[in-house]
Amino acid sequence: MKIKKIIFFGTPDFSVETLKAIINDGFDIPAVVTVPDKPAGRGLQLRESEVKQYAISHNIPVMQPDDLNSSEFQQQLKELNPDVQIVVAFRKLPSEVFTIPPLGTINLHASLLPDYRGAAPINWAIINGEKETGVTTFFINDKIDEGKILLQEKIEIVKTDTAGTLYDKLKYAGAALIVKTIHKISDNLIIPVAQSQYPNLYDKKAPKIQKPDCRINWDKSGRDICNLIRGLSPYPGAFTELISSNGEKHYIKIYTAEYISGNPDKQAGSIITDGRTFLNVVTKDGLVSLLNVQLTGKVKMDVSAFLRGFQVNSEFKVSAS
Repeated sequence: MKIKKIIFFGTPDFSVETLKAIINDGFDIPAVVTVPDKPAGRGLQLRESEVKQYAISHNIPVMQPDDLNSSEFQQQLKELNPDVQIVVAFRKLPSEVFTIPPLGTINLHASLLPDYRGAAPINWAIINGEKETGVTTFFINDKIDEGKILLQEKIEIVKTDTAGTLYDKLKYAGAALIVKTIHKISDNLIIPVAQSQYPNLYDKKAPKIQKPDCRINWDKSGRDICNLIRGLSPYPGAFTELISSNGEKHYIKIYTAEYISGNPDKQAGSIITDGRTFLNVVTKDGLVSLLNVQLTGKVKMDVSAFLRGFQVNSEFKVSAS
C-alpha cells in the first residue's frame, strides 16, 4: 500500500523539522495534531506550539484536542482516512487513536532504542558519558517507547556536545529518518523488530529531569561533573551554591566547564581563583574550570565577566552535594 495521506502529531520545534521534511517530500498532510494553546509569560497570553505555527504558515488544518479519548476527536481522525500517522515529541496516544491508520502509527525517539526510553534521552546520554546515540523510528503500541523498531541512525557524541547541540543534530537526523521510514514502509521494505530482540534491552533509562538531578555532587569525578553540566546545558542547567567564608550562599548555574586532570592537594569543593580570569573547583581527581555561569537574577556570562561583578576568593567553597 502506497502512503499518500499522513496525519502528524507534534508540539516543539524538534517536531517542526520532521513536519517540514514530510511536506517537502510531497506527502499530503490533511491535519496536524498538537497541544491546546497555553498561557505563558508575564501577561499569561496564549502561546501556540511551534508545530501549530508552522502548520498554519503552510495552510494545514490544526487539531488541538483537550482529550485524546474524545469520541468526537477520534471520529474526525477516522474521517480524514490517513494511511499512516507520525508522532514526534507528543504525549501518549490511546489505542483508539494509534490504531486508526491501516499502516499504523510511527514514533520518532531521540535514542537508540531500547536504550534511553523516556522523556529525556538526549540529556541522559551526555550525562552518562556516551560516545554515541541516535534516532529510532518504531511502531507505537500501548506501552511508552516499547513498540517494534523500524529503522535507526547512529550519531556520534563529541566531547564539546551539549544537550543543545546534540538536540539539533538529532532533530535533523530524525527528520531524515522519518522520511526514509515512510518510503520503506510504503514500498514494503521494512521488517519491524521487537525490542526484546536487542541485547541492550532495559539497560539505560531516560526519565524526566527533576531538580535534584541538576544539583552538582562535587564528590564525583571531574569528568562526570562536566558531563552533567554538558547534559543539562542550556536547559535546565546544572547548579551549585557558592559559599563565602561567613557562610553566605549564592545559587549559581553552570553552563560550560572544562575538566583538568591532576592530583589536587585541597579538599573537593574548594575554590581556586585569581578573582579576575579563572574560577576552578577542586574535585577528587583534578579541577573543574567554570567557563560560563549565571548567578540568580543575573544574565548568563563568561567567568571573567562574572568575576568582575562578583568578588570570589579562595576562601569560598561550593556545596558538597
